Amino acid sequence: DTSPTARVASFGKMYRALVSVPFCRGAPAPRASPRRSRRSQSARPSRVVKSSANSDTPLGAGWVSDELPDEVDVCIIGAGIGGLSCAALLGKYGVSVAVAEAHTVAGGAAHGFHKGGFEFDSGPSYFLGLSSPPGESINGVRQVLDAVGETLPRGAAVYNSLNMYFPDGNFTCVADRESYRSAIRRFAGDDAVCEWDALEKAMGPLGDAAVAIPFAGMRADKGVFLTMAKYVKPLVVALGGGPRGKQGFEDAKWLRSNFSELIDQHVTNKWLRQLLDLECFVISGLKADRTSAAIMAFTFQERHKMEGCVYDYPIGGSQAIVDALVRGVRKHGGKVALGSPVSEIVFEDKKAVGIKLKKRGRVVRARTAVVTNASVWDTTNSLLPDHMKQQRIDSGDTQYLSDVKKCDSFVHLHLGIDATGLPPNSELGIHHLVVDDWSKGVDGNRNVFNISIPTTLDPSQAPIGKHTVHIYGAANEPYEKWRAVKRGSEAYAAMKKDAADDLYRALERVIPDIRQRVEVEMVATPLTQARFVKRHEGTYGPGVDMTRVNLYGAALPPGPKTGIEGLYAVGDSTYPGIGVPAAAGSGFFTANSIVSVWKNLGMLYGPKIGKNV
Repeated sequence: DTSPTARVASFGKMYRALVSVPFCRGAPAPRASPRRSRRSQSARPSRVVKSSANSDTPLGAGWVSDELPDEVDVCIIGAGIGGLSCAALLGKYGVSVAVAEAHTVAGGAAHGFHKGGFEFDSGPSYFLGLSSPPGESINGVRQVLDAVGETLPRGAAVYNSLNMYFPDGNFTCVADRESYRSAIRRFAGDDAVCEWDALEKAMGPLGDAAVAIPFAGMRADKGVFLTMAKYVKPLVVALGGGPRGKQGFEDAKWLRSNFSELIDQHVTNKWLRQLLDLECFVISGLKADRTSAAIMAFTFQERHKMEGCVYDYPIGGSQAIVDALVRGVRKHGGKVALGSPVSEIVFEDKKAVGIKLKKRGRVVRARTAVVTNASVWDTTNSLLPDHMKQQRIDSGDTQYLSDVKKCDSFVHLHLGIDATGLPPNSELGIHHLVVDDWSKGVDGNRNVFNISIPTTLDPSQAPIGKHTVHIYGAANEPYEKWRAVKRGSEAYAAMKKDAADDLYRALERVIPDIRQRVEVEMVATPLTQARFVKRHEGTYGPGVDMTRVNLYGAALPPGPKTGIEGLYAVGDSTYPGIGVPAAAGSGFFTANSIVSVWKNLGMLYGPKIGKNV
């Protein structure tokens, strides 16, 4: 049957393979109206709350704070990538928005900062799809920027390789299929290459299917049948248009599976399995047994596509992305307040109706919804009033969340160094990855280290003749080691020195005399992560595949719903999980779920905002 009704019914089955949608659960969410926000009578002009920048360093939009109105359609807690993406999209939809951020700079784990003439990324520096032509990217954050009419003014530098340092040798991982196969052959032999080829073939339809379902069409109600209707054909072609024909539809089962289940079907070589675990860990902070097969299939497909692939680094660092998102919020009338921690979500009759700020106990009302970009642990433990916490205890949701594993935290080393005598920027390269010992596992304590030298692509982030260096243990630092230590104590200083020594040892694989070159040094710990990014126990995020679960309740489908009326979630504590593109994707999912399906359709059928939209 090829009728429209049959095609939509068939699509419903395939879509639920990607993400369950509560088609019949409860009443439809109230829709935000494009009313103007009611301004506070004491409103002040936008201002910089605090800056660590040098006086001659220009500050972007993410450093400037607004006074929040007394009432808006939607209040958002947290100006991370997810919160800002959601806010910018809601503004584009005509919804009034107020964003309250605790830190003095927007961006969450992706914010930037300055010291001693050097500019630093606090977290991510590895991106794909930022340099694509307008409307042609598959990167979630770039699609948000295209949707709201924002750009990276200084663009993005491109490169195509990552240097890896293993216990058994080094290799340059070029974004090229044959280069990758050659590396596997060198380290693990021809049989491992054959196993990789079989896995790659199995991943093909999954990668196509993952691309066929854009974030921009996702929503948490029955309207998804309308917003996703235009993507039925690409999904059908992806799953059934390959060499297996109709049998390809069987591959839909892998869209909701962990990558390890697919690996087990094709790969037995120990070294290759370790490499695949490492690839997952770098992308999601999780090994293959807790990483989505669809996400990894998409990642490899994009990296090894026949027309070639490039990685991107935004000129101005990750803060350039944050600044662009903040501009996107403000250009549509939204407000972003920095240094404005929220003490509690305000409820009336068990419905979220606003936020209460710690400063002077001021309340900002939300006519339609409250969105939390805080982690699920910070939201449920710290932001809910007692009677709502009790409701979660009575329902079993609190116990359910307590059983969920969290990713570990980080130790970071941020350095400003003398670059005299170092190899040319093109030879030194921006990104490096060090594995200390395969036997420890890729998630072993201080065993995998990510290194970024962004000034090899963007020299403006350091004085002439200098480099900015950032290295961190990749989500492999247990918070328990630091829990009882007091910041500023001698014990804390000793633990920071020990952590720095491990980080320096990894850096010496790239720059052997790194310690003699240091001019600026900052060591960050799980306590730093918890303090500045407001992350529960400094965690990287949920230690589960967020395409399969909802941490707010076992009975809830993956997505932005929290099981609490008027309260939505965004960011890595919801679908699809950890990472900048994923957090931006959650911004689409949440914003779409708040507005009417007709507004959502207006975006999907308007100017093109993505290659797959």
